[in-house]
Formats: sequence, C-alpha cells, structure tokens
Amino acid sequence: MKNIYLDNDKETREIGFKLGKLLKPGSIVCLIGDLGAGKTTMTQSLAEALEVDDYITSPTFTIVNEYEGKMPLYHFDVYRIGCSEEMYDIGFDEYINGEGVCIIEWANIIEDILPDDYLKIELKYKDMGREMTLIPYGEEYEKIVEELTK
Repeated sequence: MKNIYLDNDKETREIGFKLGKLLKPGSIVCLIGDLGAGKTTMTQSLAEALEVDDYITSPTFTIVNEYEGKMPLYHFDVYRIGCSEEMYDIGFDEYINGEGVCIIEWANIIEDILPDDYLKIELKYKDMGREMTLIPYGEEYEKIVEELTK
C-alpha cells in the first residue's frame, strides 16, 4: 500500500495519465472515494493515456460506458446498483475477463464479485488536496504501484 498526496486536479490528472500508460489489456482499476474526490478526473486522464478521443463522463445511469482507444476502456459506475448480482445482467464477466481495461467507480459496492487481482485506489479529501491510497492485489499490480510511485 502506498499513499500519495495530490495538491490539485492537475496532479490527479498527471498520475492518472501515468497509470494509464502502465495498464495493459485485462487490467482492472477499482476507484473508491467520496463524491467529487477525483474518480472521474482520474478516469479521464487514464483514458487520455489510452488514446481515447471521446469525452469521458461518469456512467451513473448506464452503469458502463465503452470507449475505443489503443485498447477498449470499460468505465463502470456502480453507485446506483442494488446488489452486486445485478452486474451479471450487463455482462460483467465478459468485461472483466476481456481484452480491455476496466475502471470501476464505487467498486467497494461489488467487492464480493471482484477478481483476485486488481488495483484499488482510494481517493479522500485531505487538507486542501486529496490523498490517494494505492492498494495492489496481485503481483502485476504490485509492479504497477512500484513503477507509478518512483
């Protein structure tokens, strides 16, 4: 686990972009944090690193938005689901086991169905900025966190 203090949106975007460059097909990033803590900002910059041209918005009412870039990006917002079982109705298995990158906002709601290996990022307000906590699950994500925090 690593903590990084982010002074502003610019720093959030910079680390999101750097993270995006480290991801590969099948990567899973789970974002947890209060409303407005930077989850969508992080996703937007990550998408930029993946060469996604579309404007990224939080898929609050559709649960998942799909974007094309140098690899597919699947952006989930599970804030409004009633239970994790609902994820199977939208083909969660196909997304999570596919060749794209999955970004899941409010992932704590579906923790019981997440795979064993993923990167969990918690964003919290701290002082005048944000604190980002990186929690890797699995060797691949440990390497990503190590590279990201050099």
